[in-house]
Amino acid sequence: MDNKRYYTFNKCLKQHFGFKVFKVPINAGFSCPNRDGKVAFGGCTFCNNNGSGGNIAAALDSLPLQFQKAVFAMHKKWPNVKQYIVYFQNFTNTYACVKTLRKRYEQVISLPGVVGLSIGTRPDCLPFEVIDYLAELNQRLYLWVELGLQSTFDLTNKLINRAHSYQTYLRAVKSLRKHNIRICTHLINGLPKETKTMMLENVRRTLLDSDIQGIKLHLLQLMKNTAILRDYNAGQLRLMDKKDYIDIIVRQLEIIPENIVIHRLTGDALKNSLIAPMWSLKKWEVLNAIDNEMIKRGTWQGKYALKIR
Repeated sequence: MDNKRYYTFNKCLKQHFGFKVFKVPINAGFSCPNRDGKVAFGGCTFCNNNGSGGNIAAALDSLPLQFQKAVFAMHKKWPNVKQYIVYFQNFTNTYACVKTLRKRYEQVISLPGVVGLSIGTRPDCLPFEVIDYLAELNQRLYLWVELGLQSTFDLTNKLINRAHSYQTYLRAVKSLRKHNIRICTHLINGLPKETKTMMLENVRRTLLDSDIQGIKLHLLQLMKNTAILRDYNAGQLRLMDKKDYIDIIVRQLEIIPENIVIHRLTGDALKNSLIAPMWSLKKWEVLNAIDNEMIKRGTWQGKYALKIR
């Protein structure tokens, strides 16, 4: 459908809805428990003050206005698309009481053309009452919960100040799947002291240990005003080059079963915020290089797929 050798999120949406659907990112003003002192201070070492959605231009606007501005910009390229999934992207979007969550989510659910939600969060911010509300939403519209795991190695997550364990992630997945909620797990390639073997192991463990339906693979990007700069400046962090990143992505895709949706294979960053690697700014060149490498190797997603449940 989109001429890729892996199962893209775009293809998944077209199969589900029968037409193209936009994913519209918004900033709902949440924080994180490892920023405000509940479990730690300072946030993840790779995260700046904007969170993962630093490229959201209208972050200070109301949620409906953010949505309208984003859709207006998207329509300049795709004028005929009229259906949308609202992506609660910045920071931890279940880090509040259900009353607050309901107030913010419901603002966008009722907007014209909205057919689904994608909610980015942490595995330690999913108490039972929040999961019950997510289960309600899952009955009302198309829903993904995006769980930031980043690494399956607790030592790595300690180094980057995630302040939760791999077991916490596994418990969260189990609780969500009891309600048949779709889960997309986020992993980062190139984290401090992780080798390519460990990066492959992150994918293996995630697939073998947890019942997930999607996966999002990121490159570690060094941003201004982040704690991880200390490690980089001290020579304790080696950033991945383009060749190595493409190699590990292809090898990861080969072991991911073909029914697992690949939500992303690289990250977005603003040029004025990124310190390195600068090659990652050329997102489409990276994606095209991944496509070409898969053709060159005669490979595809699931070629050496793990046998999962």
